[in-house]
Amino acid sequence: MRIVVDVSPLSHQRTGVGNYVRGSLAGIAEAAAGRHELVAFAPASARGRRAIEASLDGIALVRRLPVLPAAHAARTAWSRLGWPPVELLVGRLDVFHFSDWMYPPQRGGLRSTMVHDLVPLRFPQWVHPRTARMHGAKYRHAARACDVVIVNSRYTADDVAETLRVPRERIHVAHPGVDAAFSPEGERADLGRPYALTVATLEPRKNLGTLVEAYRRMGSTELALAVVGAAGWGEQPALEAPGVVRLGYTPPEELPRLYRGASVFVYPSRFEGFGMPVLEAMACGVPCVASAHASLDEACGGAAVRADPEDPDALAAAIGEALARRDELVPRGIEHARRFTWRACGEAHLRAWGAA
Repeated sequence: MRIVVDVSPLSHQRTGVGNYVRGSLAGIAEAAAGRHELVAFAPASARGRRAIEASLDGIALVRRLPVLPAAHAARTAWSRLGWPPVELLVGRLDVFHFSDWMYPPQRGGLRSTMVHDLVPLRFPQWVHPRTARMHGAKYRHAARACDVVIVNSRYTADDVAETLRVPRERIHVAHPGVDAAFSPEGERADLGRPYALTVATLEPRKNLGTLVEAYRRMGSTELALAVVGAAGWGEQPALEAPGVVRLGYTPPEELPRLYRGASVFVYPSRFEGFGMPVLEAMACGVPCVASAHASLDEACGGAAVRADPEDPDALAAAIGEALARRDELVPRGIEHARRFTWRACGEAHLRAWGAA
């Protein structure tokens, strides 16, 4: 097969979606080696193309990355106009797999997309209005036009089937993997004192305000709260509280040392498609606390302490429990994280396309 994958999300700073795009591409390339041709495609600005090229470094694939001014507007217009077909830019294809960022037309071949979660549709108050409009249009199009819908968890598969009415036989689960860099061995960050760590873009869904309140109620004078994540949108949580260390956006390659240096990892998100940072923290040998919401069940397995994300007292108690159970939780988490590989993710993509 000649497989064309839209990599537009890699044109920006990589967070969860970008990390999945990059990791799944690496897994597909590994699984497809010698059998299929893999093409990375994205219309992007000059700056965006440089970011994509950096993310694709080390992955064996063909690159089709045309530079366009006002790339976001161009991708949106292309999706809405429905012309020209993508083949005019990438040539013949057997599979076209597109992201949340655009859904251009194609003349032939299998039509496939990825759904990371349905937050913009189910909880529009938790996303920027532009995100809700863009993703909502993509979801409606995908439900109507796609032969294959790939999702990152069984939870999201159920959500897509029930909310978008996509037939089950079109939905395929490809769990994320964990990069080899996320391991207990290696450099550990030193922030001058023990710290709890959270990794999340600063936006309402990630629920960092409740985490800061939980930290305040712990009354700890020894444990800092380190917050990794770029400013997102909406009202920002008060992160200037005593003991809170704001680290801002951190490139993916810098995260392992921060995970390893942490005494505990906390992920109080209200809703996720999967929850990749939980796996990354476990793989680095850190005891984890996560929201009790069912959307995080697959990421957590039985290896994390769970708590009601809206209850700061419950979160505070869970942090204390995870610290106390470190010797039990760390090996359990490492073993759980080992089950998730990008090679397996890539193989799941290829199975989905081969079965359609």
